[in-house]
Amino acid sequence: MAKAALNKKEMFETMPVPQALAAMAVPTIISQLITLIYNMVDAFFIGQTGNSFMVAAISLTLTLVIMLTSLSNLFGVGGGSLTARLMGVSQDEEARRVSAFSVYGAVAVALAYSLLIGVFMNPLLYFLGASEATIAYARQYTFLVIVLGGGFSMVSMTVAHLLRNAGYSSQASMGLSLGGVLNMALDPLFMFVLLPRGSEVIGAALATLLSNMVSCGYLLFSYRKAARTAALSLSLNQARKVKSDSIKKVFAVGVPSAILTGLFDLANVCVNMLASAHSDMALAGMGIVMKVERVPTAVNIGICQGAMPIISYNYSSGNHERMKKTIRTARLWGLIVSFASIALFQLFAGQVTRLFMSTSRGDLDNALRTIAYATLFLRIRCCASPFQFLNYHTSFSMQAMGNGKATMLHAFVRELVFYIPFMFLLDRLFGETGLACALIAGEFCGAMFALWLMRRAMKQAGERGAGV
Repeated sequence: MAKAALNKKEMFETMPVPQALAAMAVPTIISQLITLIYNMVDAFFIGQTGNSFMVAAISLTLTLVIMLTSLSNLFGVGGGSLTARLMGVSQDEEARRVSAFSVYGAVAVALAYSLLIGVFMNPLLYFLGASEATIAYARQYTFLVIVLGGGFSMVSMTVAHLLRNAGYSSQASMGLSLGGVLNMALDPLFMFVLLPRGSEVIGAALATLLSNMVSCGYLLFSYRKAARTAALSLSLNQARKVKSDSIKKVFAVGVPSAILTGLFDLANVCVNMLASAHSDMALAGMGIVMKVERVPTAVNIGICQGAMPIISYNYSSGNHERMKKTIRTARLWGLIVSFASIALFQLFAGQVTRLFMSTSRGDLDNALRTIAYATLFLRIRCCASPFQFLNYHTSFSMQAMGNGKATMLHAFVRELVFYIPFMFLLDRLFGETGLACALIAGEFCGAMFALWLMRRAMKQAGERGAGV
C-alpha cells in the first residue's frame, strides 16, 4: 500500500512529463473512446433499421445525456480538482472530506434531475425538436436512459473523476470501459433478438441502462478499495465535516465546468432546432455527425483530463515549471490528433457516415438524403477540430489551477457571444451549409479568446506561488 502511494507521488512530482502524462492520459483516452463507442453503438444499430425517424429521435436526446455530463462535472471536476490540490499540499484528511461530499452531492443532484425530466418529458422533447414522427421514440429512450438510469450514469462519471484526480486513472478508465463493452454486447441482443421488430429504441435504451448500472457498481467498488491508501472516502460522516471554504472551492471550479458543458449542450439544442426546421433528415444527418466528430474530441478530452491532476498537483505545490511543461506537452499532443482527424474525415466522410444509416432497409430515399446531409456536415465541421481542442485544453488547464472565474467567462463568451450567434446568422444566410460552418467560426473566435485568458492565468499563477 505504501509503495502504491509512493508511485503516485513519483508520477506527480518527478517522473518525466511525457511519461507521467501518458500514464494518466492513455487509460483516460481508452475509456473516453469506449464510452463514446457505446454511445455511438446505439446510433449505429438503430441506423441499421434504415429508420431515419429513430435516428433523429436518438439525436435529439443527446442533449439530455450531455446534461448528465454537465451536472457530473459540478462535483467530479470541482471535487476532483480540489482533491488533487489538497494532496499537493499534504492536506489528505480534508481531501477525504471533499471526495465524500462530492459523491453524495452527485447522488442528490442526479435524483433531482431524473425527477424533473420525468415530470416535464413531453414538452421538453418537443422543445428540443421532436416531431410527431419522432416523439414516441424519443420518449422511450429518455425514460429508460435518463429518468431510470441517469443516477447511475452521473455517479459513475463523478467517481471516475475523483479516482483519476487521486492518481487512479486506470481504475477509473476500467470502470467506464466496462460499461461501454457491456453495452456493445447487449445492444444487438436486446434490439434484434429479445425484443420484437419496431422496439429497437427500447432495446438500445435497456442495454444502456443495464450497462450504466454495472459500471457504477464497479466504480464504487474500485473507489472503496482505493480509499484504503488514497485521500478518498465514501463516509457520510466525512462528507458532513467538509469545511465551508472547501465547498466554495469545489463550486468555484465545478460550477464553471458544469456551465461550460451546459452551454455546449445549449448550442446542441440550437443546432437540433435549426436542423429540424429544415427537415427530419437534416436533423438525423447532423445527429450522425455529432456522434462521429466526437471521436477526436474524446481523444483530446482524454489528454486534457489526464493532464489535469498533474497540473493541479504541481500548481498547488509550487512546481510551476513542471506544470507549464505538462500544459505544453498536452497541447502538442492534442493538436496532432486534431489535424490528423481533419485529414481522415475529408478523405472518408462518405464511408464513415454510411456506417450509421442502412440503405438496404427502411425508406431508401430518406436514408440517402440523411447520408448526403451527414457527409456534407462532417467535411465542414471537422475543420473546427484544432480550435475546439484549444478551447477544451485551456478550460481544463484553468480548472486545474482553480481559476473558475476565467473558465466561466470563457464558457459564456465561447458559446453565447460567438458560436450560437454565428449559428443563427449563417443558417439564415446560407441554410444547412451555413449551420455547419458556424462551428468553425465560433470555435476559432473562442480559441483566440481562450489563449488570451490562458496567458493571463499563467502570469497570475507565477505571481501567486504555491497554495490550494
